[in-house]
Amino acid sequence: MINRKRLLAEFCELTRIDSPTKHERQIADILKNRLEVLGMVVTEDQVGRAIGGNCGNVFANLKGSLPQAPRLLLSAHMDTVDPCLGIEPVLHGGMITSAGATILGADDKAGIALIVEALRAIQEQNIPHGDIQVIFSVAEEGGLNGSKNIDQTQLNADLGVVLDAVGEPGIIILEAPGQDRINVTIKGKASHAGFTPEDGISAIVVAAKAIASLPTGRIDEETTSNIGTIQGGRATNIVAERVDITCESRSRNIGKLERQTTGMCETFKRCADEMGAVAEVDVIRLYDPFTIKKESEIALLTAQAARSANLTATFEATGGGSDANYYNRYGVPCVVLGIGMQKPHTTDEFIAEDDLYRSAEFVVEIIKAAANSSFLT
Repeated sequence: MINRKRLLAEFCELTRIDSPTKHERQIADILKNRLEVLGMVVTEDQVGRAIGGNCGNVFANLKGSLPQAPRLLLSAHMDTVDPCLGIEPVLHGGMITSAGATILGADDKAGIALIVEALRAIQEQNIPHGDIQVIFSVAEEGGLNGSKNIDQTQLNADLGVVLDAVGEPGIIILEAPGQDRINVTIKGKASHAGFTPEDGISAIVVAAKAIASLPTGRIDEETTSNIGTIQGGRATNIVAERVDITCESRSRNIGKLERQTTGMCETFKRCADEMGAVAEVDVIRLYDPFTIKKESEIALLTAQAARSANLTATFEATGGGSDANYYNRYGVPCVVLGIGMQKPHTTDEFIAEDDLYRSAEFVVEIIKAAANSSFLT
């Protein structure tokens, strides 16, 4: 049904295009052209200006032949994490990897390639479908800033799928966490570490005591926390007067997320106060959690499509966020699909060639299932 040779070539081509976060202009222009060739109405919002990037989110709309069908959203993100410059994909033993010094960029160039191939397939084979909206977002990595700031007036789908999850084709993510970023500055008092150490208040020691008393890692089945970075101090002979710390908390339960974040903030403030220092804490809600019911239209639709593509439909929860967090918040029920990518955000990232093909067939079947009016609510 799909053109495997074309899909593989396109995926490899896309991975070679440099597109670090907030620098997606080149790949956006290429994709806009390809979507227009497919007869889609293509626009771009002004998110780039709002977030300091060189490109906005790309929207493309394809009119369907079945006006009674729900309008289907297909979405993936264009940006990649570092190290992502000069990627060279390598195919060996049925596995696609990078040459070794960079990530591969299957996160999320695979998602993009799958969408484009599925659109080509339905047109070449005259497969009936409803209206389809494609969104290729910017700045997904590091906070979902493209979807967070998206022009909501251009979002017109009824339900959708985001192609951006680790795991084999057939995995359907129904639950994802919200995330808080916690920025902490500990302010102590400088003094000479040899002559008058007793006059100083070490911000490093304050930070260490706070971090040592914090529960981190997996808190429970829905909640995690992490200390991401810590910077401070000037020299060994100076009692450090300042430390900057970045942390995060995540949970699929909004109440647990708020309690975890509050507890972390209070711990830093308490430890600072006990030692005569000051803790300045700033919390940024990056995104809220979402939950899709198994009985919902989009869950039933994607499960049927998985079976039609000879895949095992598996409903799962995840510990990572995606653009689906914001699409759901905006009122468009979305699930996230496993597309075969493995070990993203590392130079060991890979995707099985066969998973690429199976995922594309899955997307075609989703489009066909959405055209089935029996799913209408």
